[in-house]
Amino acid sequence: MTRHIRPLESGDAARLAELMQRNREFLEPWEPVRPESYFTVEGQVEAVADSRRRAAEGTMAPYVIIDEAGSVVGRINLNNIVRGPFQSASVGYWLDEAAGGRGLATAAVAELVGVAFETLGLHRVEAGTVPENERSQAVLRRNGFKRFGYAPGYLAIAGSYRDHILFQRLADD
Repeated sequence: MTRHIRPLESGDAARLAELMQRNREFLEPWEPVRPESYFTVEGQVEAVADSRRRAAEGTMAPYVIIDEAGSVVGRINLNNIVRGPFQSASVGYWLDEAAGGRGLATAAVAELVGVAFETLGLHRVEAGTVPENERSQAVLRRNGFKRFGYAPGYLAIAGSYRDHILFQRLADD
């Protein structure tokens, strides 16, 4: 079976910086406002180190999305992992614009959901999208996520608090 994700590694920072620079305008409508340093190799070294620290704490599972040739083409994470009776996390991802339309995001979400349920033993994975992000909503639906709510002013995206459509998938779905 072809894998479309692998754990985030320290050595991914330079490639991620390149992707962030190249996709800055493409991702801008869907992402929080980032400081200029975020788009540099040094900024990505910090972001990768922070993600790996959170992974060691058990609150995040950071991965990269890889294409058919094994090149890094995006990021995908389980964020805000909560244990106890909740056993839940949220998924977030982005993909290089040039890699779109080939099913990579759909495959990556499927694999990460497998990690969430089979490896981490979570009960629930949530995802939120701004209403206009129909491509991301399609990825979620193809992976068995169901809409369960609408959250006004949910996250600061592109410089303002934006409404989000909320989706979830349960382990026993």
